[in-house]
Amino acid sequence: MTDLKGKTILVTGAARRVGRLFAFACGRAGADVILHHGHSPAEAESLRDELASLGRQAWVLTADFSHSESVSQLIDQANALSPLYGLVNNAAIFEPLSMQETSLDDWNRHFNINLTAPFLLSQAFAKHVKDGRIINILDWRALRPGADHFPYTVTKSALAAMTKSLAIALAPNITVNGLALGAILPPSDNPSASEKVIEAVPAQRWSEASEVEEALLFLLTGPAYITGEIIHLDGGRHLV
Repeated sequence: MTDLKGKTILVTGAARRVGRLFAFACGRAGADVILHHGHSPAEAESLRDELASLGRQAWVLTADFSHSESVSQLIDQANALSPLYGLVNNAAIFEPLSMQETSLDDWNRHFNINLTAPFLLSQAFAKHVKDGRIINILDWRALRPGADHFPYTVTKSALAAMTKSLAIALAPNITVNGLALGAILPPSDNPSASEKVIEAVPAQRWSEASEVEEALLFLLTGPAYITGEIIHLDGGRHLV
C-alpha cells in the first residue's frame, strides 16, 4: 500500500536534496505536501510548482529552526492549511566538526535544528493529530557514533532515542519511526569524495532515489503496528 490520497504530509527541509526526494515521493503517492524551508525560497517555490503539475496541492512555509519560537508556530500554520496526517522531520545541519573544533555556538545550533525542532514539532503535531505518523530522519552514525561530525552525530543519536520514547508516548494513535540514511546523495560541496565514501559501504554503491522513496512510503503507508522502529537505508554501512 503506497496510496496517500487525501492525506497531507509536512516535510521539513523539503526544498533541497533528500528533503526534495521525500516531498516528491509523497506527492507521487497522492499526498498533498506542505514544504518547509529555512533559507531556500526559490527552490521551495520551484518544488511547489512541480508538485502542482502532478495534480497535488502544495504549500510553502518558512521557519528558521535555529530559533525555537519560529518552530512552535509551524505546525499550527501547516494544520490550518490542511489537516495533517504525516510529519517528516528531515531538516538538519551536517557540519564536519571534531569535538575540539566544536564551539558552544556550534553545539547549540546543531541541537536547536537537529533535535529541539523535531521535539517541538512532534509535540505540536500530537496536539492536532489523532491518527497520524511521524518519521524522523536519522543517520547510520546515530546508532554507531564515531568522532567525526561530532555535534551532528550526538544530535542524531539523541533523535534516535527520542524516536523510541515518542513511539511510546504517542501510542496508540500516532506511530513514530526513524529512517537512518547512509550514502544517499553525493556531497554537493565535495564531489571528489564520492569514491572514498562508497569504499566503506558493503553495497558498494550510492542509493537509488527510488529506494529512498520506497523506504519513506513504507513507513508512511505500511503496517500501523510498526512503531519505534529504525530502518537503515545505508547499504549496510552501520555494520562495518
